[in-house]
Amino acid sequence: MKGNYTFTIIKPCAVQSGHIGAILGDIADAGFRVAALKFVRLNKKEAQEFYKIHEERPFYGELVDFMTSGPIVVAVLEKEGAVEGFRSLIGSTNPKEAAPDTIRAKYAESIGRNAIHGSDSDDNAKIEASFFFSRNEIFNSEGGFVENLNAAQVAS
Repeated sequence: MKGNYTFTIIKPCAVQSGHIGAILGDIADAGFRVAALKFVRLNKKEAQEFYKIHEERPFYGELVDFMTSGPIVVAVLEKEGAVEGFRSLIGSTNPKEAAPDTIRAKYAESIGRNAIHGSDSDDNAKIEASFFFSRNEIFNSEGGFVENLNAAQVAS
């Protein structure tokens, strides 16, 4: 299972700009299968908890404000080598430096409003996915539950 799942967020700027369908299309065209999907809006406490890893960084408050500014789309994606493949698909955090045809090159407005998040490791994909999804909301390609995609197992 390791390496076959990643987590993503379509951020408020991309949702507000009407890019959900196009971004999901790019993800599907790249061979990713959606294992879980939700349309949600974070409150301040949830955003602070999710981004706790960044709380000492100077951009933390701005990030929390941005991520609570509107609805987001969260998803668990499946593909062999998912984390690395997805990071390549979304491109550089700075859309001016992102390779052409990457999601950020096409849909991001700026470094801060960069359209999409993708997990940076298998462990973080598990942690991030478990923040938004319970075990019975993530499905494998046969329609069964995905086993071992649980943050508690990462911590142990």
